[in-house]
Amino acid sequence: MKKIIILIIAIVASSCNSNAQQNSETKTKDYKVSKTEAEWKEILSPQEYAVLREAATERPHSSKLNDVNVPGIFVCAGCGNELYETKHKFESGTGWPSFDRPIEGGVAYGADSKLGYQRDEVHCADCGGHLGHVFDDGPRETTGKRHCINGVAMNFIPKE
Repeated sequence: MKKIIILIIAIVASSCNSNAQQNSETKTKDYKVSKTEAEWKEILSPQEYAVLREAATERPHSSKLNDVNVPGIFVCAGCGNELYETKHKFESGTGWPSFDRPIEGGVAYGADSKLGYQRDEVHCADCGGHLGHVFDDGPRETTGKRHCINGVAMNFIPKE
């Protein structure tokens, strides 16, 4: 019986992905915008760096972008890549800016299992910065998707 328990523990331990493994995959992929971690630290605020480069999550209801409803474009705070349009933003009640779809080619997807289960991670297609996650509980009348995005990971450019 002890051998079976040890075998199960060994299998579980060897199949787990660590944050270091996931972060190294994101950091080593070639992106249009590529900087060293030192360069990112120079251009990003500490909170932007934590979210975009270390996959942290900002506190809910803390982003000034939650209330933005005027026409415009949300861009990556790290590289300026166009990510989302206001017309696809909706109030999800979660405390983070939410969109039912990205601008085509603006985001890329990956897997995140930091919480012990797998979620679909959303990151900037140009620099690899962590933006948030995508869930299947968005508006049914459109895409059914909810891109739950950290406001600190974006800047807003109003339409002229």
